[in-house]
Amino acid sequence: MGFQQGLSGVGAAAKQLDVIGNNVANSSTVGFKQSRAEFADMFAASYYGVSAVQNGIGATVQAVAQQMNQGNINITNNQMDLAISGNGFFITQTTNGQAYTRNGQFQVDKDGYIVNNGDKLMGWGVVPDSNPAKMREGELQTLKVNTDMIQPVASDGGTTPIKMVRLTTNLDSRQTVPPAATPFSTTDPTTYNHSTSATLYDSLGNPLTLTTYYRKTANNQWDVYARINNPNMPASASNPTMLNGGAAQSLSFNTDGTLNTPAGGSLAFGSYTSIAGANPLTVTLDIGSGKSGTTQFGNTFAVNELSQVGYASAALTGLQVDKTGVIKARYSNGQTKDIGQVVLANFKNSQGLQSVGSNRWMETLSSGSPTLNNPGSTNVGLVQSGALEDSNVDLTSELVNMITAQRYYQANAQTIKVQDAVMQTLINLR
Repeated sequence: MGFQQGLSGVGAAAKQLDVIGNNVANSSTVGFKQSRAEFADMFAASYYGVSAVQNGIGATVQAVAQQMNQGNINITNNQMDLAISGNGFFITQTTNGQAYTRNGQFQVDKDGYIVNNGDKLMGWGVVPDSNPAKMREGELQTLKVNTDMIQPVASDGGTTPIKMVRLTTNLDSRQTVPPAATPFSTTDPTTYNHSTSATLYDSLGNPLTLTTYYRKTANNQWDVYARINNPNMPASASNPTMLNGGAAQSLSFNTDGTLNTPAGGSLAFGSYTSIAGANPLTVTLDIGSGKSGTTQFGNTFAVNELSQVGYASAALTGLQVDKTGVIKARYSNGQTKDIGQVVLANFKNSQGLQSVGSNRWMETLSSGSPTLNNPGSTNVGLVQSGALEDSNVDLTSELVNMITAQRYYQANAQTIKVQDAVMQTLINLR
């Protein structure tokens, strides 16, 4: 026995203690992955190979391998905290290129970028003006939130997909026909059978109240009147205003209660200008068709479907991320808007990634190139909003490992001490 075996053992034990100490220090670090020291024996070799009777010359730390198993998911209720349940890494843009992390402590910076320790989260952007929103898959980019107020969208156009008010009702077939001698009046409920209201918006984002009135004229025959009121303007001869010059649009129903006419299922009431400076608003009711549209059954009057059309200007109030990584912006007018999608990267050999600090890894030849997938698709997990992944360090196991490594260190130090005693005996021979 020589000093080499003991010295190598002490060095290996010291390295193991370093690894264990780092694990313990990061036991509360979000998304941290513990490491393990892996040992190998050493033999001296010559040109003729290793002798059959040759002893080993000690041990060495062959690798420090990261353990990529899942950590516990901890609920935080902060919607920008993201945890990956399953395989995969968040992709971030750093000053040195792309990095990969399991640390989901994201926030929005002053420029609107979604960041983690200054690194910008990457994913798919949204195809401009697509509705419903369509992701630009295959075009990785940094994700940015528009923190400006969204502009109003009028109820008859702009970027809203709804070109008309979707309003389907059931008109009670049991209702009696109001006296023909009594003309329709919005102020006299006896001149109509039913009414309902919806909110529209002009091009400036001003809310308008659209009220529709239904007057039965004969069996299976109804007249529909429409009126708009601008609640922000004082009452006048033009506010509220009867649409279509005050004329009614007619409905007729089949004997099974479904709509007969108009065949296209829409009622056009002309245009309306709310205030000076606003574009004229075209008002058309989509009343549907068949049993899913406006009907006349022997039941009480009911609004089956009413679509909010257009919206007022609004400020950003928050963000939410669904399990597939789609990021939705919430606004003060109740609107939501898809602004991007988180993408997860996966590697054939995730243990081959190079740790670069701040809970980040970089791609290496050993890890291979990443494959990019939407959360929940092949080989990657789901994203959980309002949660973080804890470190996967088992503190109890690490403390036991520390005691074992300490004993290992002491035992190797003892072999050096024994070798020193043997050498001293040889020196004392005379």
